[in-house]
Amino acid sequence: MLTMSQINEIREAFELGKKVSQIARELEIDEKTVRKYLKQEDFSPTIPVVEEHTSRLDPYKPRIQQWLDGDVSVWYKQRHTAQRVYDRLKAECPKFALSYPTVQRFVKEYKRKLQQTKTIQELVWYPGEAQVDFGEADFYEKGVLCRKKYLTVSFPYSNRGFCQVFGGETGECVCQGLKDIFEYIGGVARVLVFDNATGVGRRVGDNIREAQLFQQMRAHYGFLVRFCNPNAGHEKGNVENKVGTVRRNWFVPIPSFDHVEQYNRFLLEAGPTDDVHYKKGRPIAELFKEDQRALKPFRFTKFRAGGIEVARVQPYLAIAVSSHIHKPADIEWRVRQIFLSEFLAIGNFFLKYTAGVFRREIRFQRFVDLVNGFP
Repeated sequence: MLTMSQINEIREAFELGKKVSQIARELEIDEKTVRKYLKQEDFSPTIPVVEEHTSRLDPYKPRIQQWLDGDVSVWYKQRHTAQRVYDRLKAECPKFALSYPTVQRFVKEYKRKLQQTKTIQELVWYPGEAQVDFGEADFYEKGVLCRKKYLTVSFPYSNRGFCQVFGGETGECVCQGLKDIFEYIGGVARVLVFDNATGVGRRVGDNIREAQLFQQMRAHYGFLVRFCNPNAGHEKGNVENKVGTVRRNWFVPIPSFDHVEQYNRFLLEAGPTDDVHYKKGRPIAELFKEDQRALKPFRFTKFRAGGIEVARVQPYLAIAVSSHIHKPADIEWRVRQIFLSEFLAIGNFFLKYTAGVFRREIRFQRFVDLVNGFP
């Protein structure tokens, strides 16, 4: 079969007065082919027709289709494979004598026809609404290569995004990151859409289970929360794309820093300055101003993103916090238990608890001398 370029070349040569035999010699094709396309009058596109040929598998196809149709309501790990179909045909049909590839090709084609393309409706996002998700990337911290998580907050209306680097995906990480971002942009998002796997909570059927610390932060700032359905990344597709964009553009080559807190302050300043929205054709900075006008006022009453725990001092002068063992230098054998909190003075120690927030560690500072009254 000739291409349309070759067909047009045949017809143009004939219009110039060349003979059929000459055209056939120059194009190195048969004269019958030349005459065929010179006589053809209709070159309109036609719908291709798939011709079905008879097969020795035809007597067994209804049985195979019945098995595969029944798999629709079965757990996907217990559905028929091509090998299982072939084995059943050999066991249940005495006259079956076909090869496995014949069965495999039919099963593959029939399964493809059964699959339905999942369609989704594009969601509409208003100013002041945000999506939240975590990404993962490598960093050099004090010269040591380590893999960390980064919290990403994106505003779908303007496509503006922010990120903060942490050591994990705990509720403390989410609360600390949101607090820093809200403080930087001067307001609080009215609605936050979370992935079902973040550390702040998850959807179980129709029930939403939120972490205690996140519930306290939500009450403190007054924003609304929505959790995506399981396996429904399209419900927050903007931040899904933003996570990859941040990794490719901000974290290549691998960033290096000594203090993650300082690096997070640098990340707040990063981002598009003159980029244009991919769909609206307007500058992202201009659209983000509309986002900012729709934000809730930021409460400057500080919210402590760290949790409060009671840790017992072990006989070997160590404490266990969040399944990690720490050996601070200023714990004496007389202290049996201490309170751990972020910027909170309780008892005889002033402690900054950052476990699960910036790093899995605890920073200690002696507040007052120990008293003799400890048991």
